[in-house]
Amino acid sequence: MIQGTFGSRGELFFEIDLIAADGLNLTVEAMLDTGFTEFIAINKQDLDALDWQFIRQNEMITARGF
Repeated sequence: MIQGTFGSRGELFFEIDLIAADGLNLTVEAMLDTGFTEFIAINKQDLDALDWQFIRQNEMITARGF
């Protein structure tokens, strides 16, 4: 079961584990966005730090409006 918390605007936050290319396990807080499109939206600096492969860039707005 996933447990989470609600933000000040009713957003749902929960922890997920990201696994870097070198196998490092990094736990981060994620926000549930019901507009999920089969892709993960991630900042470039986080993508670089995880050494993940860049596929393509799409401008998106999260449920928080960012």
